[in-house]
Amino acid sequence: MEAARRIVRIGHSPDPDDAFMFFGIASERVDLRGFEFRQVLEDIESLNRRASQGEIEVTAVSVHAYAHLAERYALMSCGASMGDGYGPLVVARSPIPVERLAACTVAVPGTLTSAFLALRLCLGRDFDYRVIPFDRILAAVSERRAEAGLIIHEGQLTYASERLVKVLDLGAWWADRTDGLPLPLGANVVRRDLGVEAMGALTAVLRDSIEYGLAHREEALAYAREYGRGLDAPMTDRFVGMYVNGFTRDYGERGRAAVRRFLEEGAAAGVIPTVPAMEFVA
Repeated sequence: MEAARRIVRIGHSPDPDDAFMFFGIASERVDLRGFEFRQVLEDIESLNRRASQGEIEVTAVSVHAYAHLAERYALMSCGASMGDGYGPLVVARSPIPVERLAACTVAVPGTLTSAFLALRLCLGRDFDYRVIPFDRILAAVSERRAEAGLIIHEGQLTYASERLVKVLDLGAWWADRTDGLPLPLGANVVRRDLGVEAMGALTAVLRDSIEYGLAHREEALAYAREYGRGLDAPMTDRFVGMYVNGFTRDYGERGRAAVRRFLEEGAAAGVIPTVPAMEFVA
């Protein structure tokens, strides 16, 4: 009789880059190492909040949120989403000088998102904001329910179709500020109470899933497109290419330096309580 698999919940956002990473797991194309995975598909801010309660064994979270989660979760060495010279955007109905953004009402996708921390660091001060689900922010700006919007996920490619204009690219701003470091946005974490052996095995499964997607790109893109909310095939390919890259395979020295710098600046600005230890499960 086949041994029962250990059930593990695995959380990620319902967007193309995360779907691409997890295709190998969802389709069982990779060795699951004795685990049975139950996907939890929710927006990143909801996953951040779930992780704060330890509800999910393996989950995507914002790098910003990790500063509040480090006692309970460890960073996996793979699965990062980083913007290398590009990143979340602030958009508006007409051009707004960056120095005036702090006086505007900005729709944001959540206060634990890395995009929120990056904007807070960029502006150098608190600003007026409204938390709105990420997939409704473009409409909120178009319909004048906010003066500007902080855009993550595929909205970075589709905002012009809503007749909105780019005010600020936070990835480009961060690269200028840090002499070319990528902007760390998303990470995958594993709960520490699973034990060292299981944490390592789960990290290996995710690594294999990422590698499978990269090696079978067309198949993985077809799956990812189901989560694209209107993206056509070329735009899905472009978006996945932006956020599933060498940093996703492994942070590397440059990626780890970026995470450390981002959280150090967040702590110095008083947005996060302290800089957590940089532990990466191999």
